[in-house]
Amino acid sequence: MVLNGIKAVFFDLDNTLIDTSGASKKAIEEVMKLLVDKNQFSEEEAHIICNHFQKKLLHETFDSSEMTIDDLRVSHFETSMQDIRPGDHKDFARECYNRWKTKRLQLMKLPESTKNMLRELRKSASLVLLTNGNRQVQREKIQACEVSPYFDAVVVGGEHAEEKPAPSIFLHCCDLVQVKPEDCVMVGDNLDTDILGGLNAGLKATIWLNKNSDVNCDPKPTPHYIITCMTHLPEVLENLQ
Repeated sequence: MVLNGIKAVFFDLDNTLIDTSGASKKAIEEVMKLLVDKNQFSEEEAHIICNHFQKKLLHETFDSSEMTIDDLRVSHFETSMQDIRPGDHKDFARECYNRWKTKRLQLMKLPESTKNMLRELRKSASLVLLTNGNRQVQREKIQACEVSPYFDAVVVGGEHAEEKPAPSIFLHCCDLVQVKPEDCVMVGDNLDTDILGGLNAGLKATIWLNKNSDVNCDPKPTPHYIITCMTHLPEVLENLQ
């Protein structure tokens, strides 16, 4: 692959390299079955419990000196069950969480087409995995999908003072592979973190992965390029000016 002035490519993880949303959806379906079959919640109640759990995931704040992320997420299930049926649900909440977590991680796979693309791309540029999120959660995903061998550096936002879209973490990635921001490209699915961050850091280009081409036809912030599938990335990189 011949690249024009690109010395490094930064990749997001969730819903860019791996289908985190799809894995989470299938894992929740497993929990719903467990709620109905084992504890005899109705299907409607199971649906409500799982919806509440997923909403709580989006607004997590916790002190790691007081509890682990696993304990916090067990409590998400526990309080969601108590809202439906008051009582002691802690043991069952832990069972549900373990089922969800185990299934989700099992489903997080790096597609063969993506592996091949990364192998080829790495012959021409340094590759950095740059992902936001809790350290434990993201490291578990990275291990599950076995993505590290394809990258020259792996950076987890939760291990640093700032996450995407802060310029500092992008500049840290540049330092790791000894390149300048203007020689780097950011590839990701999130406009507010991946694209905005790449723009803030002054990267050569930002490439937005928009798998639903019917949504955000006029995205803000505006990426330099838009792709609908990772298989389209090599062509964009080879023709990038």
